[in-house]
Amino acid sequence: MTRRPRLGRALTGGIAAALVAGSGLAVATASPAAAAQCTDDKTVYVKEEPPALQRLNARYAWTLATGKGVTVAVVDSGVDARNAHFKGALTAGKSFVPGLRPTTDAVGHGTAIAGQIAARVVSGSGVIGLAPESKVMPVQVFYADDERSRQDGVGPRPDRIAVGIRYAADHGAKVINVSMSTPTSNNALRSSVEYATSKGALVVASAGNRNVSENKSDGPRYPGAYPQAVAVAAVDRGDFVGQGSIHGPHVDVAAPGTSILTTFKGAGDCVLEEEEESTSFATAYVSAAAALLAERFPTEGPAGWKHRLEATASRDQRANRDDSAGWGLIQPYEALTALTDGSVSGPVAPGATRPPVAAAPKPALDLRAVPDPHSPERTAALWWSLLGVSALVALALGGALRPARRRRAA
Repeated sequence: MTRRPRLGRALTGGIAAALVAGSGLAVATASPAAAAQCTDDKTVYVKEEPPALQRLNARYAWTLATGKGVTVAVVDSGVDARNAHFKGALTAGKSFVPGLRPTTDAVGHGTAIAGQIAARVVSGSGVIGLAPESKVMPVQVFYADDERSRQDGVGPRPDRIAVGIRYAADHGAKVINVSMSTPTSNNALRSSVEYATSKGALVVASAGNRNVSENKSDGPRYPGAYPQAVAVAAVDRGDFVGQGSIHGPHVDVAAPGTSILTTFKGAGDCVLEEEEESTSFATAYVSAAAALLAERFPTEGPAGWKHRLEATASRDQRANRDDSAGWGLIQPYEALTALTDGSVSGPVAPGATRPPVAAAPKPALDLRAVPDPHSPERTAALWWSLLGVSALVALALGGALRPARRRRAA
């Protein structure tokens, strides 16, 4: 395959993705490899900081914003409140799965996403979220993804996700993370994204994972493909978007989606997706970056935050996007410091129009005579030359016309 040039790199374990049968909705669940190394009956902490934070220059971004005062809704499998990283990080949420609480998470997916966004510092652990002072609102829209759970109606469904998005928007979320995707547009999903935007919330969603989709062709994935949302592709350790990420015109930006060190259920830390990039986890980092922007630029709203993410992303050609990484790999610090007056190459700022590039006018030819500043000298020299030539001619003629002397007779 042809890889895009480097854009701008995240320890053991894995997350395998599963397709929700019948809905085309792709979500991530813990693989056997992850279960063997990260178990919820033993708390394990990793001392290292998540590598993705270094790649995203988080320490620089935190000098300007930490997400304080911003609520990020995680519309997912719930968030396990037993994990110590969430002490003081969770706000009231809701479960749309009958009989369950949003602070439980049998799958572990929502908990991992929430940790990337807002994990608090815990002694002995290096795990921390990219927006470490933001609040997470757990909105549980599915609880398990095995065949029985689907039959029982507790697996993810587009209509339930749409209800979750609306709930989050109505209850104060400024950023709504949806680490799921479907190739089929849904009226409920579309209207929920439009509604959330009207309430001042930015929906950030997965661009899609090829390895978990029944439809493996490139093309739009929803809700990310709706124009108000941000669709996120995933880069690997080398900051390349590989073929595992769905490509298409819907892709807006990219973020790290491989080797994700984050929270694992109620039991500390785990490294997920060590081998393949996952747009689910890439989406979480973009949501966290959006939370930083929402704190620093609260009046710019969803469109303004989206524009900042796109305009400042790292890419090969500043004026162009592509269908693999969109506008490029997000750069939170640059997004927090950039001027968005429309002068920067890339996407057009909300409410602005890029002025047409006028062709350089061709200069008119000036055919007027230009005076020669040395004309007097040149004229004098010419006359002296003519006089000299005339004198020479006269001498020559004079010699030719003079009578020849006759020789005297001896």
